[in-house]
Amino acid sequence: MRGPHNIWRLIRTGATFERTGALKVILDATDAPRSMKIALRSLVWPFQWLGIKGDQSRPPVTRAITALGPAYIKFGQILSTRPDVVGQELSDQLQVLQDKLPPFSREQAIEMIEADLGRNIDDVFSEFSEPVAAASIAQVHKAVKRETGEAVAVKVLRPGIERAFRKDVDAFYLAAWFIQRFLPSSRRLRPQDVVAHFEGVVLGELDLRLESSSAAEFHANTINDAGFYVPKVDWALSSRRVMTLEWLEGITASNLSEISAAGHDRKKLGSVVLQMFLSHALRDGFFHADMHQGNLKIMPNGDVAALDFGIMGVLDVYTRRVYAEIIFGFIRKDYQRIAEVHFEAGYVPANQDVDQFARALRAVGEPIFGMDATQISMGRVMSYLLEVTERFGMATRTELILLQRTMVVVEGVARSLDPKINIWEVSQPVVESYIKESIGPKALARDLGRTAIVLSRFGPKLPALAESILMAQSQGAEPAQQMSSARQAMFLVFGGGVCAAIGAIVAIVVS
Repeated sequence: MRGPHNIWRLIRTGATFERTGALKVILDATDAPRSMKIALRSLVWPFQWLGIKGDQSRPPVTRAITALGPAYIKFGQILSTRPDVVGQELSDQLQVLQDKLPPFSREQAIEMIEADLGRNIDDVFSEFSEPVAAASIAQVHKAVKRETGEAVAVKVLRPGIERAFRKDVDAFYLAAWFIQRFLPSSRRLRPQDVVAHFEGVVLGELDLRLESSSAAEFHANTINDAGFYVPKVDWALSSRRVMTLEWLEGITASNLSEISAAGHDRKKLGSVVLQMFLSHALRDGFFHADMHQGNLKIMPNGDVAALDFGIMGVLDVYTRRVYAEIIFGFIRKDYQRIAEVHFEAGYVPANQDVDQFARALRAVGEPIFGMDATQISMGRVMSYLLEVTERFGMATRTELILLQRTMVVVEGVARSLDPKINIWEVSQPVVESYIKESIGPKALARDLGRTAIVLSRFGPKLPALAESILMAQSQGAEPAQQMSSARQAMFLVFGGGVCAAIGAIVAIVVS
């Protein structure tokens, strides 16, 4: 499908970007070469009359994207998490992209629910409202379950959205191919990889079973988090195109006047939002990666409730420990240790100078720590840090980019609730607690025990494995090679036995 029939779609897209002024903004933000700017604008200028005008009250980029429809809106949202690709300024513009669209009819939603669940709507719900929220991919209705009287939120995909997205993604691939083929200077931005990343994210969001799974995992992880709540998934009423969640009453986090009028402690709420994000990222390695005000509600009991689980971030155990040590290093102003952590993790190439890197980090941290405590931004620190590491040859790590991007959003939410919040004071207990549990002596013993236990499971196979190594290596091998194979076999048997013994001892001690 990525063929010539998509050319018309690309012409209309380019015409819209030129007509709204968005094309110039994007080319400037991405530092496109002058030749690329001239070539692209010359190509689309004659067709700009075919472009959509859009809402002239919006900035050029968001005006063009919202005019082009759901796939472009979602593409813009995802690109907002990749300042390494589009640049910080454009990323900030895309971050505030609104994806509110006209809802589709209640009757169409009912038709999709009945088809997907295989049940009559009246047998399932005693009440089913008009749309209460509509976005680029789906919309939400409030309903009441007939059997229990429980209020639920029913999320339904837009009719035909899968087919529409496939068509637009095909056009994106064609555009990326043209750009990469005829503008070699653009290859550093990896256009086709960017489109592939977008396609993977969207395919996940177009299957609401995956979002239901994310919501369920997030709920299980946070069930004991005081002051934070994630709605329960109703699996019996969820499917590929329908997701049913517990309905939560509350005030949207952006409505500060209502939050204050309801008597909620905004200072406490700001701390909860920040500490919960850090806790989920460090403790669980699974965090809400789209925690803007629209996806947060303040419940009547004062808890912060999270909604919309289409974009979630994942961090492995090692990355979490590195991230925690970096934050803790900045809290303690230990720039040498921050530098060493980057080298130990392999983020910065070994041929760089660790002392010079530490001095560069000091230049990042000291000016910020000279500011008033209420103006210190952890998101800014992480953003500057990524700039420094890039200068020292650090390769792009998308998981850290997403983490840093979400950190900026969460900071914004926390500061809107409590303008005087001290980000570092609020963060320090969470980070210190994680480091104590995950990097100290107890954690070392636990890790050693787990490693040894895993190795010990292969104990029964070690003799046969050693024998196969000796047989394979000794057939036709030189005497020196045979001796090496024998040493390998002895190491396997002896090492396996030692690991089994250590595993057993450490497991008993730690337990």
